[in-house]
Amino acid sequence: MWRNPSTTLIKPCTVFLALGLSLAGCSSGGPYFVAEDEPWRRDAEMACLTSGAVRPTPWIAQAQALGGPSVCGALQPFEVHAAVGGRVGLKPDAKVQCAMIPAIETWLAQVVLPAAQRNLGQPVVEISIMSSYSCRPMNGIAGGRLSEHGHANAIDVGAFTLADGSKVKVLTGWRGPAHEQAFLREVHDGGCRVFMTVLGPDHDRFHRDHFHLDLARHGGGKRVCK
Repeated sequence: MWRNPSTTLIKPCTVFLALGLSLAGCSSGGPYFVAEDEPWRRDAEMACLTSGAVRPTPWIAQAQALGGPSVCGALQPFEVHAAVGGRVGLKPDAKVQCAMIPAIETWLAQVVLPAAQRNLGQPVVEISIMSSYSCRPMNGIAGGRLSEHGHANAIDVGAFTLADGSKVKVLTGWRGPAHEQAFLREVHDGGCRVFMTVLGPDHDRFHRDHFHLDLARHGGGKRVCK
């Protein structure tokens, strides 16, 4: 089900220790970032892996090592190319850690599909993944905190493809036709019941064209929904 951590965590290109708490590294030649030692990540992923909640299927496959500094990656990453029994494709495949898979499944099945039927009159058959695993600082800004993408703990969704082939894009639909606005807001707000962080166009310019969804742990167990 999962491999020894030493087979999936990659040797860092540059690492510095500061008071034993922070790590600074480069992201495969990209902007450098700062990351903290967070034992909960390993514990949470291990719990998911040993629970049997995620198993290889025709739509979910164990991924190879993700690359990047050792503070990035996951114990056992997966590649997901569809969810909800294959009814909703993810394009391109999302590379994520174990716990993200049931969260994505729940969001699509219980939030996105019902919202599409209510507001658009047809199902969503594919979501556009703008980013999943990426060993980089938040928003790509050098010196920033390591993004949840670096932990394979986030996806960015830019558009929803409907059964008739049309697309609802976050960039144009958020303030577009009323039915697209209603759908996207329902999808955004419903995501806040599933994920720990949901960021959209009203948050900042970096999220003007997508929804960011992750399972980060915030102080006091609170959720961040913007």
